[in-house]
Amino acid sequence: MKPATFPRTCSDYFDLIFDEKQDLFLFGTEKADVIERELGLCGYFVIVTSAKMSAKEALDLYKSRDQHEKLFRGDKSYLGNKSIRVHSSESVSGKIFVEFIALIIQNSMYCQLKDEMEGYVAKPNYMTVPAAIKELEKIEMIRQMDGVYQLDHAVTARQKNVLKAFGLDADHVRQKAIDLGKALLKPKPTITSEEA
Repeated sequence: MKPATFPRTCSDYFDLIFDEKQDLFLFGTEKADVIERELGLCGYFVIVTSAKMSAKEALDLYKSRDQHEKLFRGDKSYLGNKSIRVHSSESVSGKIFVEFIALIIQNSMYCQLKDEMEGYVAKPNYMTVPAAIKELEKIEMIRQMDGVYQLDHAVTARQKNVLKAFGLDADHVRQKAIDLGKALLKPKPTITSEEA
């Protein structure tokens, strides 16, 4: 067997363990702190602008534009623009218009959820647009025995966090449920003396 030789860079990032009797390489253990420090230096970029702004403002503007590009690229996948599936030019125009409005709403939701998460230490997985919509879809009304529609269950903590991102709270949802329940309450038919 031939003794293994490694370049010096390997020993910078790994502790190399050899069998001293046979001078054979056994294994290597990573130097986690060194690797972590090196990874911390990766991924830097420069934004050059002629407008006066802070680094944070420039980064937010860059990320916003990047988000718009990804949004329109994603239009093909999650809004179905890859295949139009309509036959007239009026239908194509209508479909593209609806998709455009949906992209605006989706981007607005994304920005509001992102702003809300800035105050969080941990990043909850339910604060993405699809997950937030799923959480809000769980808020349901059911018809009671007396014919009045009411909330099926109380607003959960997750739902409260999502609502907070949009400037709403559980009281607002309860009030809207009461208003909707009243609107859905059908007046009982009255029996006239002639029918009796």
